[in-house]
Amino acid sequence: MNRRTGIRFGGILLVAVIVLLGLNWTFPLPPAPQYSPMVLAADGTVLHAYLNATQKWRMKTELAEITPALQQAIIHKEDRYFRYHFGVNPVAILQAAGRNLFGRGRTTGASTITMQVARLLEPKERTVANKLKEMLRAMQLEAHYSKAEILQLYLNLVPYGGNIEGVKSAALLYFQQPPDYLSLAQTVTLAIIPNQPRLLVLGKNNALILAERNRWLRQFRQRRLFPDQDIADALAEPLDVRRHAAPALAPHLARRLVAQFPGQAIIRSTLRRGPQAQAEDLTKNYVRRLHELGISQAAVLVLNNRTRAVEAYVGSADFADATRAGQVDGVRAVRSPGSTLKPFLYALALDRGLVTPKMKLPDVPSNFSGFRPENFDKNFSGEVTVERALTYSLNIPAVRVLSEIGVVTFTDKLRDAGFQRVAHDAPRLGLSTILGGCGTTLEELTALYAALADKGRYCAVRLTAPLPSTSPPGPLSKKEGEPNDRRRQKSSGSPLFFGEGGRGVRLTAGDARLVSPAAAFLITDILAQHTRPDLPLGYQGSARLPKIAWKTGTSYGRRDAWSIGYNQDYTVGVWVGNFSGEGSPALTGTDIATPLLFDLFNALAYNSPNNWATPPASLDFRLVCAESGLVPGEHCPNQLIDYYLPGISSARRCEHQREALVSADGAISYCRACVPEAGFRRQLFLNPAPEVLAFRESQGLPATRLPAHNVVCRLVRGTDETGAALAITSPLANAEYLLNRAEKQQLLLSCAAGSEVRQVFWYVNDQFLRAASATERVFIRPPTGNVKISCADDHGRNVDIQLQVAEL
Repeated sequence: MNRRTGIRFGGILLVAVIVLLGLNWTFPLPPAPQYSPMVLAADGTVLHAYLNATQKWRMKTELAEITPALQQAIIHKEDRYFRYHFGVNPVAILQAAGRNLFGRGRTTGASTITMQVARLLEPKERTVANKLKEMLRAMQLEAHYSKAEILQLYLNLVPYGGNIEGVKSAALLYFQQPPDYLSLAQTVTLAIIPNQPRLLVLGKNNALILAERNRWLRQFRQRRLFPDQDIADALAEPLDVRRHAAPALAPHLARRLVAQFPGQAIIRSTLRRGPQAQAEDLTKNYVRRLHELGISQAAVLVLNNRTRAVEAYVGSADFADATRAGQVDGVRAVRSPGSTLKPFLYALALDRGLVTPKMKLPDVPSNFSGFRPENFDKNFSGEVTVERALTYSLNIPAVRVLSEIGVVTFTDKLRDAGFQRVAHDAPRLGLSTILGGCGTTLEELTALYAALADKGRYCAVRLTAPLPSTSPPGPLSKKEGEPNDRRRQKSSGSPLFFGEGGRGVRLTAGDARLVSPAAAFLITDILAQHTRPDLPLGYQGSARLPKIAWKTGTSYGRRDAWSIGYNQDYTVGVWVGNFSGEGSPALTGTDIATPLLFDLFNALAYNSPNNWATPPASLDFRLVCAESGLVPGEHCPNQLIDYYLPGISSARRCEHQREALVSADGAISYCRACVPEAGFRRQLFLNPAPEVLAFRESQGLPATRLPAHNVVCRLVRGTDETGAALAITSPLANAEYLLNRAEKQQLLLSCAAGSEVRQVFWYVNDQFLRAASATERVFIRPPTGNVKISCADDHGRNVDIQLQVAEL
């Protein structure tokens, strides 16, 4: 070939390429098929599937699911030269033309698999013109995609009768298995149906399908396509099949993820099929037993503590129960948390050195600037240790600790833990937050407890895992101009790696240290006590219960019952109630939510090794006074061992007893300025906080007060050297009171004074009102307008407050 001929040939080739590129640009590939959204479990099995936008079951088959047996069966049945032609088989076309022209043999269209894909993508009437278009489109597909991707697209589009399309849809709906789990007989069955989907209907014409299947199996044996023994086993396999419902586990999470990732055909979740199915069954059966108590719903969340992967997600007892709002997602519903935030509060107090487990806190009627909390049982204990206050979920000690820490500090930490409603409402929240006076979700609470299980480290929960990076995107999904090999190298999701179910892989992204490992351990140690008031009496499964730490909660009005527990492996959150917000007298975390929590843990970790947390090196032991939990003072004979955080925990010494100088008959007390040379003795007196002393006296409990001070002492009306407190507890300073004149409403005067105080003196607008005992409740009819209330004690201390009074 001379130079001129070469140039002409090159020019013609260039023009041809330009023309082809122009045609390709003018007639682009058809849009990608609309697949049925699928949510997978962590192991890749289908949890939930939806109809696509055209109301068809078209579940996307991945390349990895196309087994060699399926490839061979389809190719040898439909297009034996599929791997060799360029989309059109010229030999087959000539043979078909001859048969059709001369009427010899079966009339055929010589369609290749690629041509069938073109027709399935753009269905048209079968005419010669449309056949030519199919051929051109087939060649275009071959230019853009590999043979494997074209075969994948074919298997995603082939009809199986009714609204079922694609081999994966047929495999799941008829055999309840993905394509790569099918037997040879089942695989060949799915290979023969697409040619006659209206005649060969699984579940209706099984006998006809069986005969056709066996005919093809014998042909495959003649072609030596599969081993003889495999063919024999397939021929002997019966065909007893019917259509089943589509996979429908985890409906609430599936709907959530499909809405979160619109247009995505396959979403891989972190759920594990076994725990998810168990959790759904346990929840549904348990709520069925609560119907007579006026309780209709429950929600459950199971977290893997090491990865924060959600392994079970139950939004309601029955998604299909419209009469009880079953489609509401209880995992994300904002509810009152009751007492479930108390462990986190005490953990923060431990880290700030405010408390230790054995330290005692007042549990008496208290007024926090107008907020008067009550315990759940309406009773008071006087003083309780921190561990008992948490174990018995007492309200007043918790409010007292929150008032010391500060609401803003507490809510800021909850914001760090992902509490969205708390973050939104933070400016309006007060001390009632710790008793459930805020909004939160089961997802937020469970993640918070998982942080306690993981040494105080918070990570957001994970609902999805990346799809395997070895599986490239399907056909008709690549970006224009991006080569196939480049797409295969792309990462398919987050750089974090997840194993099956996210197990055994520790996350490092987005960590937040909420509390120290020491505080987390101490709270866990308290919540794991064997003797618990919230262990349901007679609960039969408790003997097999793996060791867990757990906390219950009940919201105001008994509208929400919570029980959240954890061990080293899992954190399980349970909410029980009614989505309508209606309460029930029986609804408590202890009696209603905890049994379901135990059921779930027994199912998850029946024979678990029960590995447990060990004290971190930052913790140590010390002796404390048994009466106060503080460092022993001069008069602390009874001592016990308590945990503490060196350098952080308070080192305040105990003064639960106070030595005083009294007369021989014990009638009067002396200070150092007035003690006589003889005729006195030393005596120890209990020295509780004023409010505790007042409570003990009101309950008739032993509460010995210091005798009245020597009346002739020159300091009796001077400065008190003890520095003991005197406080007006009612009315409230700077408050506004509206009194009903017709009902003759009065104002209560009360104070909190030290044990040495016997008498107090009340003044209104600097006018003497009356004397009263330190614990006496005085009622008055105050004047209207600005009012000054003053109280003085018999040791010369004085306190004043201002308030506003109006009348109706």
